[in-house]
Amino acid sequence: MAKKRPSSQAWLKEHRDDPYVQRAQREGYRSRACYKLLELQDKDRLIRPGMTVVDLGSAPGGWSQVAAELVGHRGRVVASDILHMDSLADVEFIQGDFTEDAVFEQIVEAIGAAPVDLVMSDMAPNMSGMSEVDQPRSMYLVELALDMACKVLAPGGCFVTKVFQGEGFDELFRQAKGSFGKVLTRKPAASRPRSREVYLVAKAFKGL
Repeated sequence: MAKKRPSSQAWLKEHRDDPYVQRAQREGYRSRACYKLLELQDKDRLIRPGMTVVDLGSAPGGWSQVAAELVGHRGRVVASDILHMDSLADVEFIQGDFTEDAVFEQIVEAIGAAPVDLVMSDMAPNMSGMSEVDQPRSMYLVELALDMACKVLAPGGCFVTKVFQGEGFDELFRQAKGSFGKVLTRKPAASRPRSREVYLVAKAFKGL
């Protein structure tokens, strides 16, 4: 059996020692990312009972888990990811690439006539470690998520997404400001300090 590289061992130790990982295990959440959404919720009140929420790039399901708890039985959560996601109570999961027409149509069909109140995305591409490759791929995913949000959100709805600061960030921020009444960035405490990730929070969708 091959020995793990030192970098892998260091990552595993950091992961095991991470207080948010330990807290997620204690509290029954699927991932440490849950605490990022919970902090955004605390600051921005994105999710309320009875809402319809779309979660893009949902696996392993942490954000969907939080959203389902917050919308309650009168609300709905429609989640989608290329990867498999274990089932969650009160969450409808569609496996596939939401950028493909067939998968997009499945999501729209699952939403039905309900107005979408929030589109959220914690997606990131598989990172190569080369910023000149990773940044454009990451921004492309965020742009696609924003485009989908603008297609399905009801007027007044919200969009929240993970985004990495760097090339394309300012242009994305301007695009979002064109479609939403208020746009801001957040750096939740659960986001590792060395990471360039922030969360773009866009409120009060103006409608098409």
